[in-house]
Amino acid sequence: MRIVFEKRQSVSRQAIILVPVISFLVSLLLGAILLLVSGANPLTTYAAMARGTFGSVYSLSETLVKAIPLMLTGLGVSIAFRMQFWNIGAEGQLVLGGVAAAWAALFLNGVIPDVLLLPVAILAGMLAGAFWAGVPAGLKAYLGVDETLTSLMLNYVAILLASHLYYGPWRDPQGYGFPGTAQFPVIAWLPRLWGRAHWGLIFAVIAAALLWFILNRTRWGFELKIIGENKTAAHYLGINIARNVLLALLLSGALSGLAGACEVTGISRRLQQGLSIGYGYTAIIVAWMAQLNPFAVLFVAVLMGALLVGGDQVQMMMRLPASMGLVLQGMILFPMLAGSLFTEYRLRLIHREPAAETSPATSVPGAEVQS
Repeated sequence: MRIVFEKRQSVSRQAIILVPVISFLVSLLLGAILLLVSGANPLTTYAAMARGTFGSVYSLSETLVKAIPLMLTGLGVSIAFRMQFWNIGAEGQLVLGGVAAAWAALFLNGVIPDVLLLPVAILAGMLAGAFWAGVPAGLKAYLGVDETLTSLMLNYVAILLASHLYYGPWRDPQGYGFPGTAQFPVIAWLPRLWGRAHWGLIFAVIAAALLWFILNRTRWGFELKIIGENKTAAHYLGINIARNVLLALLLSGALSGLAGACEVTGISRRLQQGLSIGYGYTAIIVAWMAQLNPFAVLFVAVLMGALLVGGDQVQMMMRLPASMGLVLQGMILFPMLAGSLFTEYRLRLIHREPAAETSPATSVPGAEVQS
């Protein structure tokens, strides 16, 4: 008997539904074991997490505050991954988008009409994110430089640049030593829906709808799909691979830059420490768990936001160690991420028997037994 891990010829509707559900149940079981070992009641802990994330209007708004940047960066990353371009730089693109939006809000106030200040700040953030993603895209498309390393290293450049600005030349002289810029003028504040949830949610929903249409109903979306599945076939079909890579990464970076612009104009309303807290890296998990589906990215991002807020509730309400929230998040996320592989792959168990004796193949969800 031997086990073969092979790609499915077609993804069944049953696998799409069952695999995430089973993975989530396994995640809850593993988390419960961890809580029992730690001396906590799993049911009480999970109930506290649910109340802390969805139990009130305020809790829901805080969950969305965490989910909105994950939605936008997850959408951006999913575009790149669709072409098998491994954009690990969403974090840096988010940060640079925040820096550009802060520059516009601080230094263009009074230079351009007030009504244009917020739109220009948002646009500046998107352009900065697109530029930061265009660097590894151009190097990959025209020079063949590996994008994983370049996009990852550019994250640190952007983070250190932002740190230099709010600790140095952009630091608020009246901030009592606090590392951050002066507060943006009110006309550069992104409106909020309720609580701290802001218009970034609307931007994310619109972006998801546009991406779904582009990827599924346009020629460009078809070209991106072909490039991701078989670059050789794309070349023989006359598709300009370099141009498509560059355009797709510009759009990917623009969405991550939009996330950064929304963070500084909608949440902190200044550029300060705390802009880079790992949203760009978590977006990679969001994109894969959503199977690169734009609408699924929105729901997975809300789930991730709930885990982030729920982890804080575990620390505050259940009096567990501060690290328990992060460990519990990992225990929940790892099985779900691993389980998502079985929507496209399956285990085939091959059992060899004497040639004279044969039996029909039997199958179970996610695995097959063949004689």
